[in-house]
Amino acid sequence: MSNQKSKITYSDSGVDIGKANDLIDEIKPMIKETLNDDVLSNIGGFGALFELNTKDFERPVLVSGTDGVGTKVKLAQQLDILEGVGIDLVAMCVNDIITSGAKPLFFLDYFATSALDNSQAKRIIKGIADGCLQSEMALIGGETAEMPGVYQSGDFDLAGFCVGIVDYDKIIDGSNISEGDAIIGLASSGAHSNGYSLIRKLIEQNSVDLDQIQNGEKLGKQIINPTTIYSRPVLSCLDNFEVKSMAHITGGGFQDNIIRAIPKGFKAIIDTNCWNLPPVFQWIQKEANIDSDEMLKTFNCGIGYVVIVRSNLKDAVIKHFQNADIEAYDIGFIESGEKSVIINHG
Repeated sequence: MSNQKSKITYSDSGVDIGKANDLIDEIKPMIKETLNDDVLSNIGGFGALFELNTKDFERPVLVSGTDGVGTKVKLAQQLDILEGVGIDLVAMCVNDIITSGAKPLFFLDYFATSALDNSQAKRIIKGIADGCLQSEMALIGGETAEMPGVYQSGDFDLAGFCVGIVDYDKIIDGSNISEGDAIIGLASSGAHSNGYSLIRKLIEQNSVDLDQIQNGEKLGKQIINPTTIYSRPVLSCLDNFEVKSMAHITGGGFQDNIIRAIPKGFKAIIDTNCWNLPPVFQWIQKEANIDSDEMLKTFNCGIGYVVIVRSNLKDAVIKHFQNADIEAYDIGFIESGEKSVIINHG
């Protein structure tokens, strides 16, 4: 009787190293597009080398951020609209670090899946590269992980990490906010990358037809619209105007994010009548049967980013963003008082 064990290879366990190497070769051209003279390493090395050029900075400070796309990846998979989640991944990281006034330098991604599908992965990574081009930063590294048994068949998840740079004296932290300052809201492109657990639940619960046409476009496409990357127009704004504070309206909606942008002793007064609730949010509110306060705690409701400036600058700042093809609105002001965000529905 033989006790000899059967041979098991890595590919038998569900991990295909050859396929991963093929993917690297396929994505090299799109990654190369994002690189600049500060990137010293070749794609495929163990570590990514980036030469930090500080000649324009008196006291350079690095600003880092990391994030994911959340359960939006499930809806993207269901709809087979995959390129957008790569843009989402970059946007969620970059929109965070620019609130400090940082110029994005480089980005790394982590893509994990049950079994590598090169066609799927290539579409997702193309979106990441496109997001990096929009942000004017280099995609200098990443990791593709096959984890059968951790992820269900066909499932994938994304995480990202970015680094930016800002001069110490130009860090934006809200410390010089004063009463009467104006709060400018920049339009979002939709739900961005937040609230998708609720969206997916209401789609399932109400058996929503995502192919139905609303406002001239399939509903599914509207719901999955990629997150706006605010990097270029925001950094251009900083070059031209004194900005006191900024907030990325992400998970937690208005309450949780604007309060992070104001110091003790001040409150933000927001008037929701200053902009129209976009159709996709009207649909979500109706389908989910939730009130306006709950919407504002969960979603950006049409405002993806906030800039706080002196009141006498607000018209010029709004015009700046509109010239950059981003709708901007005067949505509120700063008052003295206990630190809070007060939302008025009119």
